[in-house]
Amino acid sequence: MDTQFQDIFMFSMSPAEALANMLVALFCGVLVAILYRATYKGVSYSSGYVISIIMLTLITAMVIMVIGNNLARAFGLVGAMSIIRFRTAVKDTQDIMFIFFALAIGLACGSGAFAIALTGTFFIGTVVFVASLLNENVKVRREYLVQILFKSATQPEAILHKTLGNYCRKYKLINIKKVGENDAQLTEYSYYVVLKNMNKAGLFADELNKLEGVSKVNVFFDEV
Repeated sequence: MDTQFQDIFMFSMSPAEALANMLVALFCGVLVAILYRATYKGVSYSSGYVISIIMLTLITAMVIMVIGNNLARAFGLVGAMSIIRFRTAVKDTQDIMFIFFALAIGLACGSGAFAIALTGTFFIGTVVFVASLLNENVKVRREYLVQILFKSATQPEAILHKTLGNYCRKYKLINIKKVGENDAQLTEYSYYVVLKNMNKAGLFADELNKLEGVSKVNVFFDEV
């Protein structure tokens, strides 16, 4: 009786089956990595991330093969992996999507569901590629975050808004705060702005720096 109960939770796999799972995971992982490289439009491309996609697919497949139908192994791996801490911030939502893509493929390959792994890789990959091509025709709008430090005694609104009106299609004040202490205290004004001409971002920053009472200007942008 005990033997029959243990057999329910045991999982056996031959070396040939394990190798087949890993090879399919490698094939699909390489395709996903190539797709990521072809569709990436950001400014912080990392070749290490591309390799990580392939390795993540293989490692996930291996983990699933180790677990099999054994509940004890499953709980043991959950406990072991709970000590791992990932401190690298993922800035692009597309990067997160590819992480889940690689995980899903690894899960399918590790369980021997080759049809699901291959079909999912080609179908989702095609959707991502077509969406990327369509997105190239969409006009990119950059919303800038502008931080301007003024001397505390300065009243900047009038002269500042004139310059913003000359260069910005729209602007919105989002924060005012005091920075520094005592005599060195400054006032920081933060704006979200959309420029009339994105090519004039540098000139815009220079004009702000020339304003009376301006101590420092920081301009950051994000694509939306």
